[in-house]
Amino acid sequence: MNKVIFLRRLQSERDKFELLLNQVGFTRQMAVKGVSGSWSIKDILAHIFAYEQYMADRMEEIYQNKRYAPCKTQNALDAFLQEFGYPDFGSPLLDDDGPNAWIVERYQNVPLEEIVSQELHAYGTIVHLFEKMSEQTILRNNLYERVANNTYRHYQEHIRDIKHWVMSRRISGSK
Repeated sequence: MNKVIFLRRLQSERDKFELLLNQVGFTRQMAVKGVSGSWSIKDILAHIFAYEQYMADRMEEIYQNKRYAPCKTQNALDAFLQEFGYPDFGSPLLDDDGPNAWIVERYQNVPLEEIVSQELHAYGTIVHLFEKMSEQTILRNNLYERVANNTYRHYQEHIRDIKHWVMSRRISGSK
């Protein structure tokens, strides 16, 4: 893979995700629970934003030749959360459920427009940094895989949930 092909794939998958969100519309439906387990689309967006911001921050560190080391103690996890405002998703101390529950709770009272704005900014930062990095830096830091996992593979996972939810609402006649 090369950078141009990867960025085309990333944008193509992003377009699919945004198209689906636009089909749902930025209405109160975004806050209806039960799209993915107990999550709403707003919760899914907050979840995706947190992972994208995590990736954007790690890429910024790579770009500036700074080192990131996953947290290995609870004190380090607490300090990371305080500094960055999201869990250290790279820490071996975390499971999938704890950080995700924290994210949903953290963004519960944040307006949808703010979450969307922050998510768009995080995504834009990822693309911008990826474009600026050399192929050697991308390969050395396994960024094709890491960025894919924190962006378009993540979209694909949640697209399935959202499509299923939309279809079930159409069948049942809910709006």
